[in-house]
Amino acid sequence: MFERPPPRAAKFAEGRVGYAVGDIHGRADLLALLLDRLEACAEVDQRPAGAPFLIFLGDYVDRGPESHTVIELLLSGRPAGYERRYLRGNHEQIMQAFMDDPVATRAWVLQGGAETMLAYGVTPPSPMTATEEDWHAAAASLRAAVPETHIDFLNGLERYVALGDYAFVHAGVDPARTLEQQADEDLYWARERFIASRRPFSHRVVHGHTPVDKPYVDERRIAVDTGAYASGTLTAARFEDEDVSFVSVSSRPVFRTP
Repeated sequence: MFERPPPRAAKFAEGRVGYAVGDIHGRADLLALLLDRLEACAEVDQRPAGAPFLIFLGDYVDRGPESHTVIELLLSGRPAGYERRYLRGNHEQIMQAFMDDPVATRAWVLQGGAETMLAYGVTPPSPMTATEEDWHAAAASLRAAVPETHIDFLNGLERYVALGDYAFVHAGVDPARTLEQQADEDLYWARERFIASRRPFSHRVVHGHTPVDKPYVDERRIAVDTGAYASGTLTAARFEDEDVSFVSVSSRPVFRTP
């Protein structure tokens, strides 16, 4: 039995305002700019029902040059006045998997993990020449370099957040399952099948993971990953009642190293 389809005009949590931030991918400069913008909104967006939500959709690390600093900013508590929620993305998942089993997940280094290792002061192995011993040594060095506060942050990331008629996830959902039944594979990695599906779901889905030139909106989903690490643009969606709007900050693009 499937859940009810979402209403045509989805509503956010009653009497509250919320923001959902797309993939950051090591762009601490853009995150700092966005937090400055949101700091100016915090007081205006207070409501009798509660403080505004600030939901981060995952993929804080990899590809961009400052993954360490991104997590420090997320842990800083700024801007004040928000109720924060942090989701896990596929890049956090594979980073943690690398620290546990680097040989099985060594492809991470080619998927943006090299930049994260460098951000923590660890030299990534060469995928072409590294031995199993090299991979295990690199994972041990990374485990030693990542502060305990960052490990705790990664371990505490949520799979999804549901507020009002909205489900906030990193990548997508399988519409054949309830929100509570979603597999990690779909929440963290879904792409073409989720995007192409017209099957109704219980919530309007807000997600990152799949880059778009500008925010995408339809009745089923809202996509807010504007490819920050390469495009130089980081986007957040703002929700209140039935209204959805967007705030973006921009700086120079930073492309991945070969």
